[in-house]
Amino acid sequence: MGPIGIFGGTFDPIHYGHLRTALELLQRLSLTEVRFVPCADPSHRDTMTVAGAFRLEMVKAAVADQPSFVVDDREFKRQGPSYSVDTLGRLRSENPSVSLCLLMGLDAFLGLPDWYRWEEISELAHIVVAHRPGWRVPEDGVLGELLRERGTDEAASLHNSMCGRIFVTPVTQLEISATELRTSLNAGLDPKFLMPDSVRKIIIESGCYVEDS
Repeated sequence: MGPIGIFGGTFDPIHYGHLRTALELLQRLSLTEVRFVPCADPSHRDTMTVAGAFRLEMVKAAVADQPSFVVDDREFKRQGPSYSVDTLGRLRSENPSVSLCLLMGLDAFLGLPDWYRWEEISELAHIVVAHRPGWRVPEDGVLGELLRERGTDEAASLHNSMCGRIFVTPVTQLEISATELRTSLNAGLDPKFLMPDSVRKIIIESGCYVEDS
């Protein structure tokens, strides 16, 4: 069994930028699947724009036609803030002999030292960083040291061990911002061609991104 990709996020809303990155990493790293794990109660945001039930429904709709994409709703089934290290710990206990790869963008990786118990993450999974044009991979500081210690250029190394490596790879970047999407949706603009039609349909029919005046 190949590695399992773990793709967490608020997905507020999910869009083609998320989906294209997940597909390229699935294929490039020969992952068995990419498991989307919507964040129920993100510790880094005071409030969520849209209720978790809507975000979860949108993620399920977005990946419904891709057999290798799976939705994992475990963070909605426990109380308190959602922390990646807790989710990875449970996934590791369920898959003790399978490589796990935590997928993230370079922007998220740059903020890794601010994550809750972040040092434990590499003991549970590999970290796969989707490189963004215009962003610089850190060479100094704690992340530069971490990359020198754990970095690899070989995707095969993600198959040969359960955790502990960092793999940085470029992906096609679709410059779609969830923040800008929320602003345009609240203004009544159509998100067509920025997300799957199934997600667009949920948003338009529910009006979930239109703030009460």
